[in-house]
Amino acid sequence: MPNITRRTVDAARPASKKQIFWDSKLKGFGLQVMPSGAKTFVVQYRTHEGRSRRMSLGRYGELTPDQARGLATNVLATVRNGDDPLLKRENKRSAPTMNVLLDTYMSKHVQVHNKPKTMKDIERLLKRCVHSRLGQMKLNSVRRQDIAKLHHSLRATPRQANQVLAVLSKAFNLAEVWGLRPEHSNPVRLVKRYKENERDRFLSEEELRKLGRTLELAEHEGLPWIIKAGKDTVRHLPKDIAKRKTPVNPRALYCLRLLLYTGARLSEIATLKWEHIDFELATIALPSRKGDERKPHPVSSSAIEILSEIPRLGGSSYVLPGCKDPTQPISIEVIENAWQRIRIHANIPDVRIHDLRHTVGTFAAQAGSNAFLISHLLRHRNVTITNRYVNHDAHPIRVLSETIGERIEAGLEGRE
Repeated sequence: MPNITRRTVDAARPASKKQIFWDSKLKGFGLQVMPSGAKTFVVQYRTHEGRSRRMSLGRYGELTPDQARGLATNVLATVRNGDDPLLKRENKRSAPTMNVLLDTYMSKHVQVHNKPKTMKDIERLLKRCVHSRLGQMKLNSVRRQDIAKLHHSLRATPRQANQVLAVLSKAFNLAEVWGLRPEHSNPVRLVKRYKENERDRFLSEEELRKLGRTLELAEHEGLPWIIKAGKDTVRHLPKDIAKRKTPVNPRALYCLRLLLYTGARLSEIATLKWEHIDFELATIALPSRKGDERKPHPVSSSAIEILSEIPRLGGSSYVLPGCKDPTQPISIEVIENAWQRIRIHANIPDVRIHDLRHTVGTFAAQAGSNAFLISHLLRHRNVTITNRYVNHDAHPIRVLSETIGERIEAGLEGRE
């Protein structure tokens, strides 16, 4: 075939087997015609190792002859520089996707180095925010703008958005270690984190009283139904308002009381077993600050009293066994559903379950406890976390300042 042009391509007729017509001007550039009539532009070259390679450029119709010639020229130029364009294309096609990296990250790193709860949190975060958006992308094709776009889409929840960045940054760093990406190519680098408004919500004395009354009501009578405005025509709605009450799961109530009296984390109380409790020494074994190993932790007599009231369910090792399967701990969802009803009735709708722990820390600070004691009470990994409670309320500092001021004033005035 002479020069490959639109006319010569249109004139090429299929035969009983594959044909290739080579261009007379650009060596290695050709037109492949299949028996079916499909026409594809190709370029053929020899690598520096002497291997002959033939690479498809695209079909006629999708590419014009001039466009295909330009692509062939570029391919041949890269070959002269020592590259193998077809090998690069094959590697790109077989390259792992983001889903592969994330699965590897979970199995090789998270499951090995993190606690079960952390593992579940990361798994949930990736499933909710990353897999559906970046999962099908080739790992090597992910760029900083892709990460920035994902981060921006989560701007309504700054803390979650920043958590996604932290997890992805670690995953991409490990991808370099595992040879899945080039060194120093982490696309998360330089993506600016959102400012997080630290939430230091805790219960006031009055709110604590309202919560106490609500817990009592929930335990003995049940809580009124939550009926949204305009929904008072609910089917089977009792006419007698006094009967519009539903019991609250008693195990959830025990859990909430224990959270207030211990300052423990929700997962720690939900998974507490009878073997972790020493009634004589008034201790419960909770995870240490450094790992999963449980260590005895002193608790108040009120907490021990609540624990002694909880009925033991035969065959279950858990203090608060699951509703459907007693061999498993109570579901976090059951506790959260109960809390949702309780906080609405107590008129503290913005208080989360974790804020009960904040309340314990804040009350300890208000009682004059130092950061060292509070960090041990709440089992914080470092005192920096504890300082949010110590510095949150100025009452102990104010008392100390007043005492010193009175002494200085007495000295200046010559009084004892």
